[in-house]
Amino acid sequence: MRYIFKFPDIGEGISEGKILQWYVKKGQAIKSGEALVKMETDKVVTDIPSPRAGNIINIFGKEGEVIKVDDPLVELEIEGISGEEAQAIAKDRPKPLEAKPIDEKGFGVVGTLEVAGDSAFLPAGTEGLPPRETAEAPVGEKPLKKALATPVARAMAKELGVDINQVPGTGPAGRVMKADIQRFYEKKQTGEIKPTAAPTAPAFEPTEPRVVYEPLSQIRKAIARNMIRSKQSAAHMTAIEEVEVSELVKLRETHKQAYADRGVKLSYLPFILKAVVVSLKEFPLLNAEMDLENNRMILKNYYHIGVAVDTKEGLVVPVIRDVDKLSIFQLSQKIIEIAERARERKLTLEDFKDGTFSVTNYGSIGGTYGVPVINYPQAAILGVGRIMKTPVVKDDQVVVGHVLPLSLSVDHRIVDGAEAARFLVKVTGFLKDPVSLLLA
Repeated sequence: MRYIFKFPDIGEGISEGKILQWYVKKGQAIKSGEALVKMETDKVVTDIPSPRAGNIINIFGKEGEVIKVDDPLVELEIEGISGEEAQAIAKDRPKPLEAKPIDEKGFGVVGTLEVAGDSAFLPAGTEGLPPRETAEAPVGEKPLKKALATPVARAMAKELGVDINQVPGTGPAGRVMKADIQRFYEKKQTGEIKPTAAPTAPAFEPTEPRVVYEPLSQIRKAIARNMIRSKQSAAHMTAIEEVEVSELVKLRETHKQAYADRGVKLSYLPFILKAVVVSLKEFPLLNAEMDLENNRMILKNYYHIGVAVDTKEGLVVPVIRDVDKLSIFQLSQKIIEIAERARERKLTLEDFKDGTFSVTNYGSIGGTYGVPVINYPQAAILGVGRIMKTPVVKDDQVVVGHVLPLSLSVDHRIVDGAEAARFLVKVTGFLKDPVSLLLA
């Protein structure tokens, strides 16, 4: 019995994914739970396992292609299943499961099976399709644009003395294939196509293209969607404050070597997260979200803080859970761990769930001030700038101080300006006197 396994819904609103690597090919036998393909979604890179053992009859989609949830992935030939049993399995559509790390054993995701009928599915690419008919350009006339072709095809045309720009392409998007060049060459040899006159002057080929097209990654598309949703759904307001943190600088200097001896780099971010969480307990509206459909506010008594991480693919905001229950040392470990996993594309969907407040530390790359965009539906996000040595007034004396810029963006539907200001004052108080965090 043949079955068609579709790209599964792995949750968290994911609707599409890019095929990064096929692990199987037509005719190959595969076991239940064995990885079929590596997929990139807007949040994670994960393997899609086979739901059953069988033989691969067809593969749908090519590497680099973006497909939608419920698009076919593979067609399986499964032995020992009757027609009625096959129909029953096909109708039993399992619920979406969360994606797990690639190196975990067993099923990471569950998709859907569909019984193949009499009509066969065609692949999502061009394999198995008839050549695309194209009208040939009049011989001797210059083409309107440069031919689309691979380097291999261009080399073949050059070897045969064929002007590739005159060859009608039958590949995807009019691409000139090797077979097209061979047919064109044979027609020239038989006289069906007469040679074109040599140009009076060599054509100018620019050394660099005027524009370069780069396809959008899944992460970049997710960022675009989330930013638009946040700006359209939340009423943004930003409050900016500076805090003199010389005592915090001294505290870190005192303990950073001891942390390094234990294999952990001590940064300022754990102290900031602690100050934020203690302040959120006093100002719960900043740890809330608005539920307009049910005409209510949702005040959260847990503190899962999203920390923005800059990766080469784009910005991601994994969540550190229960920050109020972690020590400075444990927070330092967590921050390093999620940053490394984010940059290695090893985060799972679980790492993005249930955030209640976010922090973005653009100061770590040299930024000073910013107006961060709320990670909707959260109520607020804190932007952290670069600590700078600046003249400050202490006891009526001008001295060198360490000033930390902070920017707090809030959803003004939930948080009033006065509430935002009071929250910032609370946070800056803890950072100015970090020892007070121990007494809070």
